[in-house]
Amino acid sequence: MSITKKATVVAVGLGLVTLSACGSSDGGSGGGDSKTVTLVSHDSWAVSKNVLADFEKQSGYKVRVLKDGDAGQAVNKAILTKDNPQGDVFFGVDNTLLSRALDNGLFQSYEAKGSDQIAAAYRADQSKHRVTPIDTGDICVNYDKAYFSKHKLTPPTSFDDLIKPAYKNLLVTENASTSSPGLGFLLGTAAKYGDDDWTDYWKKLKANGVKVVDGWEQAYNEEFSGSSTGKKTGADRPLVVSYASSPPAEVIYADPKPTTAPTGVATGTCFRQVEYAGLLSNASNTKGGKALLDFLLTKEFQEDMPLNMFVYPVREGAQVPAEFTKYGPQAKDPETMDPAQIADNRDQWVKSWTSLVLK
Repeated sequence: MSITKKATVVAVGLGLVTLSACGSSDGGSGGGDSKTVTLVSHDSWAVSKNVLADFEKQSGYKVRVLKDGDAGQAVNKAILTKDNPQGDVFFGVDNTLLSRALDNGLFQSYEAKGSDQIAAAYRADQSKHRVTPIDTGDICVNYDKAYFSKHKLTPPTSFDDLIKPAYKNLLVTENASTSSPGLGFLLGTAAKYGDDDWTDYWKKLKANGVKVVDGWEQAYNEEFSGSSTGKKTGADRPLVVSYASSPPAEVIYADPKPTTAPTGVATGTCFRQVEYAGLLSNASNTKGGKALLDFLLTKEFQEDMPLNMFVYPVREGAQVPAEFTKYGPQAKDPETMDPAQIADNRDQWVKSWTSLVLK
């Protein structure tokens, strides 16, 4: 989900629209008996070298990773290439785009080992087991503490606050049609205000000077004054749609480390995101793909995710590092939406949003 790891790990599902590879590059996903298994993902995929090495040693498979842009672009490309997929497993489709992937036959059925250890709230497609929940996080507005302190202005805490005159021309968000957090933020407003009133909310947000850019990386690293890069480049937007896990990333990867996070979270603006992985239809190495999916649910991998991809594990009993929870606790009452409701309304909502906000 891209530039340096410091910036990349903050956003699940976001990054540059590029295609890159790491790990073994010999043989692609190969034939059915290939010893290389290929994972296709968004640009924010990250795992500790020793953890990946453990899987390769135990399974006998070499992992090849294809990073294919932000979550939305990666999903769309995977759908377009589903008859001749780039790899064996896809990681990074979230609950905002899940129905699109399932409706287009992107995945084949496989119930990964350890699925019974997944917290019930994150399970999906349980009758067919075409996807496996891997992680969860909250899409929320982040704020630049220094800006609000300097201007003696109380940071916003809710969706309602963002349309108040005090916060005019302060917020930058991502395009809901091209960006995972942008879409999540739109769905959060739809969940909050309902099908009849979310458009009125966005009219007010537009009138209050919200700025829209293509993706998270541009919003967070180029427009947001609270990010480590934004401080250096003179970014002038102290509010950004990002993640509840962005503040700990600003602390953990800073040198020297501050005693407190330089950014905060408007906890009343959060939308709960869940990411899934699945065995691609027509995968060449289905045996290796199944082994890789099993690995993604192991306690070792689940506990490795927080400080690599800045997300929470879905496996019950998996521990989260104290420094992660200290600076980035999960939202206590995030907006949520049933996947069926997202499936029924997403495309029309995005169309309406585009017409309303971008034109």
